[in-house]
Amino acid sequence: MGEPGQKSLWVMTQQQLDNVAELMHLDPRIHAILRHCKRVMEVSIPVKMDDGSLKVFTGWRVHHNLARGPAKGGVRYSPTLTLEEVKGLAMLMTWKCAVVDIPYGGAKGGVVCNPSELSDGELERLTRRYTTELILLLGPEKDIPAPDLGTDERIMAWMMDTYSMNVGYSVPGVVTGKPVNIGGSRGRREAPGRSVAICVEEAAARLGIRLEDARVVVQGFGKVGSVVALLLHSLGCKIVAVSDVKGGIYNPQGLNPVKLMSHKRQTKTVSDYKEGDYVTNEELLGLPCDILIPAAIEGMITEKNADKIRARLIVEAANGPITPEADTILRDRGIFIVPDILANAGGVVVSYFEWVQDIQQFFWTEQEVNERLRQVIKRAFGEVWEVMRERGVDMRTAAYILAISRVAEAIKMRGIYP
Repeated sequence: MGEPGQKSLWVMTQQQLDNVAELMHLDPRIHAILRHCKRVMEVSIPVKMDDGSLKVFTGWRVHHNLARGPAKGGVRYSPTLTLEEVKGLAMLMTWKCAVVDIPYGGAKGGVVCNPSELSDGELERLTRRYTTELILLLGPEKDIPAPDLGTDERIMAWMMDTYSMNVGYSVPGVVTGKPVNIGGSRGRREAPGRSVAICVEEAAARLGIRLEDARVVVQGFGKVGSVVALLLHSLGCKIVAVSDVKGGIYNPQGLNPVKLMSHKRQTKTVSDYKEGDYVTNEELLGLPCDILIPAAIEGMITEKNADKIRARLIVEAANGPITPEADTILRDRGIFIVPDILANAGGVVVSYFEWVQDIQQFFWTEQEVNERLRQVIKRAFGEVWEVMRERGVDMRTAAYILAISRVAEAIKMRGIYP
C-alpha cells in the first residue's frame, strides 16, 4: 500500500510501460491499448458469519490483456487490497507470461478481507460465493486463477469444486495451484523459488561469480525464500543470513537452511535461531554478501537504503521489492539485478504445466516438471540477456522490451475487432 501520497501500483506499472514504449518506439495505437485493462469486474460477496450476522465483502477480477491467450493470474485475500493494486498486478502478469513465452494473458483477482480473522467455514463460504459471482469469466479456456497472497491450495480446491458444481461436471483445469490429488502438479509449490535459483545460476555464470562459497542473504524465509535458500545451499553457496517478519539471523560462517526450516516450523520464526546473531530486516539488507535475494514483500529496497546494499547480484524473488528510485541508484553503483517478472516466473510456468496436464488428463513426474521448468527459465534468461546486450539497457528494461514486443506482435497479428 505504501505511504500517503505514494503512487498506486497501477500508476507505477503504466509509467513503466510508458518509459519502455518510448524506448522501443512502440506503435502509439498499441501503446494506448496496453495502458488500459480489457475488463474489470467488481462483485459484492455476502457471507453468513459464524455468529449469525451477515457481512458483505468486496471482490474483483481484472483482465489486463488477452491477446496471447486465456487470462492467468492469482487471487489475493488482503485487508488492504485496492482495485488499483489488482489492475497493476494484472498488467504485471501480462508481461510475466510473455517474457517466459507461455500462451496466457494477464489477470488478477482478490477480495478485501483478512483471512486470518475468518474461521474455516467463513473462508470457505466467502471463496465459494466469490467464485460463483465470477462464473461468467472463469473457465479453463477463459480465465484460470491461482493462489497468491492470503490464499493457498485449499482455497483453489474450493474454487475448482464450486465451478465444477455450477457446470455439472469436474473441471480440474479451471484453477492451478491445487492439491496434487485433485489435479494439481508436482513441483508447483517449489516452482517460484526454483526459478529464482536457476536465475542465480545463469547470472552468476555470466558475471563470473563462483557459486561455491558465494555468500547469500535471503530476506523473507517463507514459501519462496526458504526454497531458494535450500537450492542455493545444495549448489555450494553459503547462506549467511535469512529473515522473516520478526527479524533475521546472521552467521558469516553460513547457516543450514534444513535446520532453519525445522526451527521455523516449531517456533514460527527464524529470528530466535541460536546459531547466529539477531539482525533487523533493515540491517540484513546492508550485510556484506555476493548475492541478495529479496523474497519478502514489495518496496523493501528504497532510495533510503539502496546505498547500503553490499551485494554484487540481486535476484528479485518477491514482486516489486525494489522501488524505481532505488533501481536507478543500484544500477549506477554497478549492482546487477535480475527482475521479478523473469526470476519468480516459475510459479506461472508450472501453473501452465498444471493446466496442460489437467486438459490432457496425463500427469508428469516431479523430475519432468523441474526439467521443463529449467528449460523455459534458461531460455527466457538467455533471450532477455541478448536484448540487454543488443539494446545496451539493464535486465529489467530488457525483460519489459521482450514482453511488450511479444504482446504487441500478438495484437498486431489479430487486429482490432470489428
